[in-house]
Formats: sequence, C-alpha cells, structure tokens
Amino acid sequence: MVAPIQDTDLEVRPISGALGAEVRGIDLNDLSDQVFQRVHELLLEHLVLFFPEAAGLSPQAHIDFGKRLGELEVHPFLPKLDGHDEIVVLDSAQGAKADVWHTDVTFSPTPPVASILQIVQCPPFGGDTMWSNQYLAYEAVSAPLRDMLDGLTAIHVFEHPNGSFRSEAEHPVVRVHPETGRRSLYVNRMFTRRIPQLDATESDLLLRHLYTLVEHPSHVCRFRWTTGAIAMWDNRATQHYAINDYAERRVGQRVTILGDTPTGDTPRWPHHDGAHSAATTLRAQS
Repeated sequence: MVAPIQDTDLEVRPISGALGAEVRGIDLNDLSDQVFQRVHELLLEHLVLFFPEAAGLSPQAHIDFGKRLGELEVHPFLPKLDGHDEIVVLDSAQGAKADVWHTDVTFSPTPPVASILQIVQCPPFGGDTMWSNQYLAYEAVSAPLRDMLDGLTAIHVFEHPNGSFRSEAEHPVVRVHPETGRRSLYVNRMFTRRIPQLDATESDLLLRHLYTLVEHPSHVCRFRWTTGAIAMWDNRATQHYAINDYAERRVGQRVTILGDTPTGDTPRWPHHDGAHSAATTLRAQS
C-alpha cells in the first residue's frame, strides 16, 4: 500500500461541515502521479473538491485529468466541445439548467463514478451549485427505517422528450461505496420513479421523506463559481443542484468518468406486483 501523501504545497480548506473543500496550490495542467493520489484521497474524504485557481485548464488536460479516474463517457445526446467528444458543453442559453436535486445518470445500469466540471463563462452573481452528502442523509434515518431501506431497491428512469432515448435501471436504495465501504442513500428526485417492493402510495411517501433528508441544509455545501474554476465530485455518494437564479449566460465544460454497478444488500422482498427484479431472477437461475 502506498503511504498517504502529506499536503506539502497544497492548501486544503473545507467549505462546510457536511462536505466540500477548496484545493489551492495545484496545477491541473501538469498533474504528477503523486499529487493525483493526494487529490483522490481528498475526494474520498470531502466528496467534492473545488479548484478556484484552475483557470486555463486546456481541453486535453481536462480529458487527461478525468482519465486518471477511469474511462470517460461520450454522452449520447448532450452537445460536445468541438474536436473533444468526451467534453460535454452545458450552456444555459441552450437550456442546461439542472435545478433539481439529482445524482448524474442513475438511470444507467452503471452510473458515473465522478464528474469534473469547469465553468468557462459565468454571470457576475448567481448560478451557484450545491452538493449534498448522501452518507449523512443515510445516517440521519432512524435505525429501524435504515434496516428496511437496506433491503429495498429503486427504479430509475430517463426518457428523452423527443423519444429518441430511454433507459431504466434498478439499484439499491442504500448503496455501499466500493472504496470507503460507507453506506449512502441512492435515490433522487430527477430519476427515481418508485420502490418496487412497496405499493405506489407507500413508495411515494417514503421517497418524499428521504428527499427531505437529502436536501436538509445540514447535509449541504454551496459553491460560488468564478470563470475558470473547477469542481470534481464523487457521484457515488453525493447529489447536486444548480441554482437557477441568474439571467446572464453560464457555460460549463464537463467530463464524466464511466461507472460501476451500484451494490448494496440483497433485496429482502420481491416486487410488490409479484414481478421479481432482474437481479432476483438471475440469482434464481444461478
């Protein structure tokens, strides 16, 4: 095992009690293996890292930084940066305003591990982004309810308005992080449709309660963008919300690292309608 690296030239400043830290004194255009290892350690600790001094990160350096964490996504329909299909362009002038709490692409069987976003144009005020710590949201649930949640799954769905794309996946309501071993809630307002082990009313009531825990101010940090600033976050244990309180244009460039299969405890009950999940069917056949 490689020994942890001390913060020699790095200045690390947590921005809230829940999650998030600013990292200064780092050149993301020239990232050594040793410094990247420390960045990875800090990401697991703080869940979202901000690099406010990173202005000037080139598209290739952005891609190379993301590839340190794994293979990059080429998104099926979001606009791309010319000549760099791995970089998605999020332009408010084209409707890119994700003002709903969510974890990216949970409708995929293998949702993203992480994302790295650079804001290349931002309004003089407004347009902040918030992140929420899903470890803390899970730990805020009472022990008896946590025991039930550990045995449930949720259905996540996305369908493009023009009908050109649809994806659906079933994941544990409580995810176990593959690197830290910690448990976190894994449901979100944007993509989670139902908990199939419950009837529709029970599912709606329970999800509504879980969303209030996700969005509680004590579990949240907020970052004010400046042009060129970068954020990277762990999609396996966070949600985020882009605040839509601005009029001038906001443009970001994002790379997303392809994911793994979310894991948790084995579901303890069949689907309420009697249909078993794909995972249950596979276990029965094995």
